Amino acid sequence: MKILARRVVGLLAIGITLAPNIMADEEKLSLTLRSRSKEASAKPVEVKEDWEAGKTALIICDMWDDHWCKSASRRVGELAGPMNKMVEAARAKGIFIIHAPSSVVAFYNGTAPRKLAKAAPFTKSPVPLSVKERWGTNWCWPDPKYEGVLPIDDTDMGCSCKGPKCEIREAWTRQIKTIEIMAGDAITDNGQETWNLLEERKIDNVILCGVHLNMCVLGRPFGIRQMVKVGKKVALMRDMTDTMYNPQMPPGVDHFTGTDLVIQHVEQHWCPSFTSADLVGGKSFRFKEDKRK
Repeated sequence: MKILARRVVGLLAIGITLAPNIMADEEKLSLTLRSRSKEASAKPVEVKEDWEAGKTALIICDMWDDHWCKSASRRVGELAGPMNKMVEAARAKGIFIIHAPSSVVAFYNGTAPRKLAKAAPFTKSPVPLSVKERWGTNWCWPDPKYEGVLPIDDTDMGCSCKGPKCEIREAWTRQIKTIEIMAGDAITDNGQETWNLLEERKIDNVILCGVHLNMCVLGRPFGIRQMVKVGKKVALMRDMTDTMYNPQMPPGVDHFTGTDLVIQHVEQHWCPSFTSADLVGGKSFRFKEDKRK
C-alpha cells in the first residue's frame, strides 16, 4: 500500500504527469520467451511463461534526446513512439517502470521519480555490483564464465552512417521527451539505487529495453549482465532495442542483421527475449530502414 500511495503523489518536474491508470489492478504477464542453448544456438526454443506484473520491473536504458551518431539518433526517434505505447501498457498492468538515461539523471534532480530512487532503503546485493569505469559510469564487463566475444565488431564505436563517420561527443541532455515519465516511476542510472528499488518492492523479474544492446543494455550497472548476476529473472524485449554496429566492420552484414546477431548472443548466454506484442498486442516493432524479408 505504501508503494501504491506514492503513485498518487503530485509530481514536481518538467514533463512528468500523473498516469490516469495508476490504480489499475495488477495482472499476469503472458510472455513467449525465446532462448538458445550454448550447444545448439542455431535452434531457438520458445516457452510460454506467466510473470506476476507486480513483481516485475521494466528498465528503459539510455533512450536519450540525441546521440553523436546521426543514424543512431534517427532510430531512437523512430523507436520512442512505439516504446512509449509499450511503457503505457506495462504501467497499466502494474509493472514498475525505471527510466535509466545514463549520465543525465541530474536533469531530473528534485523531481518525484528521482527522489523515489534516492529514497529506497539501502540493501546489500548478493554479489558485488560493477565498479569498473567506462564512459564515466560503473560498467559490467564481459565475463568469460558466461559469454564469449560479441558476434559483431564494435571497436569503431558502431556509427552506421554512410560516408564520413560522425564525431563522437556527448550529445544527450535528458531522456527523449516522447517517452513519458509518470507518477510512481523511478529515475536512476545507479546500480545500487536500482537494486534498492527492486528489493524494496520484492521484484523478482526484470525486463530490459532501450539502446544500445551490444554496449549499454548489456553493460550498464542496471543492465542485463548485472541483473543476471544479482539473481533476477531477466528478459530482453528484442524489438525495443538497437545496436551500435557499422556494417563495414566484421562480420560485414547489414545493421539490422548485426542487431539480430547480438540478440541471439544474449539469448544464448544471458537471458531469453520476447517482443512488445506480448504486452500491447499486434505486430512487433520493426525499423522502417529494415528492408529484409
